[in-house]
Amino acid sequence: MPIGEATLAERRVVECPAVECPVCSAPSDCPPPTVVERVITKRVEVPVARPPETGGDLDLPIIGAVEWVEVDPPGLRLEARIDTGAETTSIHAEDVEVVEIDGRRFVRYTITDPVSGEAHRVENPVRRRVLIKQQDGQHDRRYVVRHWVTLGETRLYVDVTLADRAEMTFPVLIGRNVLTDIAIVDVSQHHVLTNESL
Repeated sequence: MPIGEATLAERRVVECPAVECPVCSAPSDCPPPTVVERVITKRVEVPVARPPETGGDLDLPIIGAVEWVEVDPPGLRLEARIDTGAETTSIHAEDVEVVEIDGRRFVRYTITDPVSGEAHRVENPVRRRVLIKQQDGQHDRRYVVRHWVTLGETRLYVDVTLADRAEMTFPVLIGRNVLTDIAIVDVSQHHVLTNESL
């Protein structure tokens, strides 16, 4: 037998035809199975909690720490700091003077539109005077008058203290005399209310 033929015969003995492995058992010549580890992660969507539009037993609207209000007179839209710690609402007033008309005391003062810079002269009867203790320990006497104040959809005729708020960020401070039973304050929010009339 030629050498080439013997080699071919040996090859026939060594090489075996490709046979599919049965499902029930694997041939001993097959390599061991490779274990593939799969990490399965499950993505859970956590809903973001949105603040409620109303809250409390009275189902009151939620407002922010800063809101737009309308003060009438003179009918100006002003930005206001909402302060539950303040008893009375106050507004920045300049050139405050007291006059007597027909035996009654009135106070005249100026409210300036921060947008246009236009000064509005206002005259209202004096309700009373209050003594305010300042942070530096000094006392300041302020006049209290009545104004219509619109906060969101609520319009109230309330006492307003005339104050020098020139050093303050906001010309109006809304106190508890407006907020009680009207709204719940969420200090983490600003400008929550919208009012098409403002």
